[in-house]
Amino acid sequence: MPTPRRLARIAGLLYLIMGVCGAFAEIVRVTVYRPGDAATTAANVAAHAGLVRASVVADLVAVPTGLFTAMALYLLLKHVHANAARAMVALLGIAAAMMTLNLAHQYQALLVSDAAYTGAFAGPGSDALVLLMLDLHHSGYLMTQVFFGLWLLPMGYLVYRSGMIPRVIGVLLVVGCLGYLVDTFARFAAPELGAALSPYAVTPPAVAEVSMMLWLLVRGVNVPQPDRPAARAAAVNP
Repeated sequence: MPTPRRLARIAGLLYLIMGVCGAFAEIVRVTVYRPGDAATTAANVAAHAGLVRASVVADLVAVPTGLFTAMALYLLLKHVHANAARAMVALLGIAAAMMTLNLAHQYQALLVSDAAYTGAFAGPGSDALVLLMLDLHHSGYLMTQVFFGLWLLPMGYLVYRSGMIPRVIGVLLVVGCLGYLVDTFARFAAPELGAALSPYAVTPPAVAEVSMMLWLLVRGVNVPQPDRPAARAAAVNP
């Protein structure tokens, strides 16, 4: 069993890999996807097909890496509250399953130009099909964000109670959970308002997760030390 500091740095490294892969995939999606503009979206996908394919692969790396991160954090924090630690892993597991299935829509957008599709959906019809695939992926990604948000809630609680990581990071994680939820529900309930709120709603979770990742990777965790005078007294008077 690794020491707590080594386990924390393993979790931080895995968190970093997940974050870098996820950020790359998101940058590619923002580059090619133009909601409501089928012709531009289809042209972007065709022009950047290699990047779109690479973004799918990056997300396929990020998903299991995220699960390994949750498992490492479970081992690190389960002593604080076992059920909360299990909930943390379970919620991210649900998000991972949803995200993996949803990636099929993004990948399928690459294949619409194949002869099997162009024969039936030529010209504007083919472009519309590309946009439909990416619309489905976008909606599915927002739905998955519910569970990406919820896994931060037990993590924040465990961090706050553990004494191994600064409590402020635990508070940031809980606020980050609320930010993800506000972003998702606002986007579906009131799309125009949600789009306006989104940059503000997703900032707290980004700050929280980057703070958690950097602390684990750079500082590790504070391991409580036994009281030395008490330990010496116990040694003298067993």
